[in-house]
Amino acid sequence: MTDTKEKRYKWRREDYRENTKGLLMVNTGDGKGKTTAAIGVIVRAAGRGMKCCMIQFMKSKNDRYGEHESLEKLGVEVHTMGDGFTWDTNDKTQDIKTSEETWALCVEKMKSEEYDLLVFDELVYVLDYKFLDVIKVIDEIRSVRKKQPHLHIIATGRNAPPELIEAADLVTEMKEIKHPFHAGIYAQQGIEF
Repeated sequence: MTDTKEKRYKWRREDYRENTKGLLMVNTGDGKGKTTAAIGVIVRAAGRGMKCCMIQFMKSKNDRYGEHESLEKLGVEVHTMGDGFTWDTNDKTQDIKTSEETWALCVEKMKSEEYDLLVFDELVYVLDYKFLDVIKVIDEIRSVRKKQPHLHIIATGRNAPPELIEAADLVTEMKEIKHPFHAGIYAQQGIEF
């Protein structure tokens, strides 16, 4: 970055933090696009010089997805912490342990006061599956947001619990109208991953 550009982004970020209210946003519903919408916000925020981080709860830590490649080029920190996406768990104890470890990283990032936007991708799933206690999660988010009123947080996943919906500032429900999977078209690189 040039000196002028660095000064502009530094000024914008300081001004931004002083003059905004961070939002708790939830992308939920049975339709495609929850993570994609969150990534769109990350791209917009990173383009404005905001510091962003995405933590993924369920996608396998051993896999690389298209969003990792793109976001890292933008300077966005990405942590994929899961054991692999599953609807029917084979080891609930392990899933709870992984969820708790991932949430501990989320809390660490929230408390660091280094970020403008945090995305907790698939957090809503682990709340729905009761791998984490929704009230404890909401209380932790509220506690951090009191100290950092500028911090934006996005949580994604199906079946957002009523408590999370109530706590959120913005909730968007993705509704499936039609999906190629039902026509025998499987997930495609660059579209789903």
